Amino acid sequence: MIGGGQLARMMVPPAIELGIDLQVLAEVDGSSAAIAATAVGDYTDAATVLGFARGVDVITFDHEHVPQPVLAALLDAGHLVRPGPGALAVAQDKILMRERLTALGAPVPDWAAVRDAGALAAFLAEHGGRAVVKTPRGGYDGKGVRVVGSASEADDWLAGAGPEGLLIEELVPFRRELAQLVARRPSGEVRAWPLVETVQRDGVCAEVTAPAPEAGALTGAARALAERIATELDVTGVLAVELFETPDGRLLVNELAMRPHNTGHWTIDGAVTSQFEQHLRAVLDLPLGDPSPTAPWSVMVNVLGGPADGAMPSRYPAALASDAGVKVHSYGKPSRPGRKVGHVTATGAALDDTAARARAAAGFFQA
Repeated sequence: MIGGGQLARMMVPPAIELGIDLQVLAEVDGSSAAIAATAVGDYTDAATVLGFARGVDVITFDHEHVPQPVLAALLDAGHLVRPGPGALAVAQDKILMRERLTALGAPVPDWAAVRDAGALAAFLAEHGGRAVVKTPRGGYDGKGVRVVGSASEADDWLAGAGPEGLLIEELVPFRRELAQLVARRPSGEVRAWPLVETVQRDGVCAEVTAPAPEAGALTGAARALAERIATELDVTGVLAVELFETPDGRLLVNELAMRPHNTGHWTIDGAVTSQFEQHLRAVLDLPLGDPSPTAPWSVMVNVLGGPADGAMPSRYPAALASDAGVKVHSYGKPSRPGRKVGHVTATGAALDDTAARARAAAGFFQA
């Protein structure tokens, strides 16, 4: 696995259970996945990545930021790369993502690639005077996203943009945000978890409820859409499709991620097969596991920032004593405002009670 973040860390338990030798190329010493890190190095350097790859059978990823020339070098050297460079390119470049989704006929917000202030101003004029501007590459957790009401509000980004320009999209008046996760193996088998509802705060995922309440017909539509995207883009592993539900009941694709995703963390404690075990099965082309939920409701709450007086374990005595049924996951990160340092998950028979328990447990680790 290239990347030593919390996704790589959470891949360790299912790797142990399946008897898989998981090796990790981490970016820095002391990463979240330090327990499995066998090398520390620059994932943008082809020689470093090729040296790491010589000792493994399959390469997969904790993030989508490995440059295309490095991915090409891996393929040229005969390594299995899953998901492949073609699929990852769509997750790496938001403009390419919109182009491919549009070509597939997938529902997306109105969008354009803009290279100058005039084009940006014209889009604003056609879409009510406000829109969302995104940098094509590198943005996550609210970074690289800006709501603007005039072209001048994106002058700094336009000045630093590459030849592809910036992505601009209509400001969607959504009812709520949803996410559909699926997993696909090279042989074509696809499995889907339940559609979930997500709550974002300041562009960062704060809570996930599984399944999404009162989803109705959206459940089948979201699953069919995600499965089609995974197949058409030839994704191997977990694919997360982040969605808007509009007030008139339509689904629009917001973002794609081709790896385990924050909106699927609840599956560790709330599904027969977690997204992390499923990703390992998929990239090794093993039969996929049952994604069914193990309880009527699961609620995952991110721990953002963390305790002011240290890392999450400093609060374990009180937090773990408060509710023996809540599961706590620490990412081994020091506290920092806005940082994802862990999450908690509660499962139960009643949604209100399950959500209250998850929020209360997360509260022990805040400030």
